Amino acid sequence: MAPLTIASRALAREVASRSFQTTAVRAISTSTALNAAGSYSSPFKGEQKSTQVPDFGKYASKGSWNTNSLVSYFMVGTMGAITAAGAKSTVQEFLKNMSASADVLAMAKVEVDLNAIPEGKNVIIKWRGKPVFIRHRTESEIEEANKVEVSSLRDPQTDEDRVQKPEWLVMLGVCTHLGCVPIGEAGDFGGWFCPCHGSHYDISGRIRKGPAPLNLEIPAYEFPEENSLVIG
Repeated sequence: MAPLTIASRALAREVASRSFQTTAVRAISTSTALNAAGSYSSPFKGEQKSTQVPDFGKYASKGSWNTNSLVSYFMVGTMGAITAAGAKSTVQEFLKNMSASADVLAMAKVEVDLNAIPEGKNVIIKWRGKPVFIRHRTESEIEEANKVEVSSLRDPQTDEDRVQKPEWLVMLGVCTHLGCVPIGEAGDFGGWFCPCHGSHYDISGRIRKGPAPLNLEIPAYEFPEENSLVIG
């Protein structure tokens, strides 16, 4: 029995040794396969010693540079045109809202029939929200206005500078002091008198006494016909 026991032990050792070697070889093969599968070489990796910008040339569009640039310029130009059109519309709408209303525009010019104003009389009309004095002067009033020494006036103006026709005097009826409306055929000089602060104007509408610094303003007007006056 002893020889058999020794032989059995030797056989067991040999089988165990061969099984271990087989297992080790399989483990090494598996590890090698895993390492090979886990490694990946990127086409953009480049050398490890330098920092380089990857070359994406092979992924770029095949179109020429000029074609691509033209497309870009066209898109930029189109967007600029659309933006400019929108800005123009906005500005036009703003200016339209800021412009004068229809009733104000309708009063931009006022026509007056001079046949309705007798000699030596005043009429007052409304123009652009302001009163306008129209005086049909007499010959004596014209002579009186021309006799005044211009150098003595606070706001020097000759009568000829203030009228287009000597018999017709057209002025804004607003005192140049603080904007009150003077009273016609009143005051120390036979013209207009401002009751607010006592300014006196002569028959030519020139300031002669009181706090007003300037003569009554002359608006733009014309005589399109012999007996027609258009203000504005």
